[in-house]
Order: sequence, then structure tokens, then C-alpha cells
Amino acid sequence: MGNIDILNYKGEKVDVFELPTKISSIKIKPGLVHFVATAKLSNLRKSTAHTKTRGEVRGGGRKPWRQKGTGRARAGSIRSPIWKGGGVIFGPRKTRNYYKKVNKKMARQALNMCLKDKLDNKKLVILENLNFEVKKTKEFVDILKHLPVWQKKLLIILSKKDNKLIKVARNISFIKLLRLNLLNILD
Repeated sequence: MGNIDILNYKGEKVDVFELPTKISSIKIKPGLVHFVATAKLSNLRKSTAHTKTRGEVRGGGRKPWRQKGTGRARAGSIRSPIWKGGGVIFGPRKTRNYYKKVNKKMARQALNMCLKDKLDNKKLVILENLNFEVKKTKEFVDILKHLPVWQKKLLIILSKKDNKLIKVARNISFIKLLRLNLLNILD
């Protein structure tokens, strides 16, 4: 069983939190974490590349010249793919789907593996509470400097919505606030 120290906002140990066995005893599988992360990114992806076919390009309603007697090749439309300004034959369409299905158990297991990795590398901290009276962003940063995870990027996971904390932390570029039910492998 793994244990994490519960700290107060001054960085002092207050209590010990016993981790569930499914997180503390999990074996980290980089392949699964990679699959879930790339699937998440791919599901966020939008298909934006789009080319027009000869039917969608503007113009080309009538035959450019008559079929016989001119000495030129037959032509039915000036928007043919072989003409300049014509449609594209096999270009990319907006109908492409990048969605990848991830089972809930796999996603949950990958998230637990990421939490275990953070725990092993001493980058995970549990705070007693964040209900302190701070009205300025500068005071909030000073409090965070007392914690052992002070670094370039911080993810603060809240159990419930706290408007005061969101207001204080929203102007700090390297801090991201996230509700517990929205926690995902990318964050």
C-alpha cells in the first residue's frame, strides 16, 4: 500500500492518506498510456482540409466550344480537373473521421498509471484544504512556493467548484485548475 502525506498550505505534514491498492500496486504500461493519449488527441482533431470537386467549383455551366469542327479536343466544361481552375480529383474532404474508440476501463487504467507515475516521481501532493482567505494572485503564488511540487507547470484538481480560487489563479499562466470529474490523461 502506498501512502501520501497530506499537507497544509504552509507545506507542513498534517496527516497521511492511504492510496487505494488499484493505484499503488498498478504496473505502468507505457504502450497503453500512449494509446489512450493519442486517441484523446485524435478525438479532439477536426478535419479541416477540403478540396472542391468539379461539381462544386464555381462556373463551367455550358460547353466551352462545340463538339466538332473546331480542330480542338472535345471539352464539356471549363471546370474539368485537367483545366486550370478546375476541380480536384482525389483531394482531401471534410468527411474524414479521426475518432478512435477507447474503452472506459482502459482510459481509467491509463489515468491511474499516470497518477502512479506522478506519485513515484514525487510530483503529487494532497492538500488539506484550499479554503484559505487569499484575495490576490501574488499571495496565492507565495503559498504555492511553500509546496514541494513548485515547478513550471501545476495542475490543481478541485473536488468542487471554488469561484474564489478560480478568480485568484486564472491569471497565472503555468497553473491549470480542473474539477475532479473532468480529470483526464492529457492534463
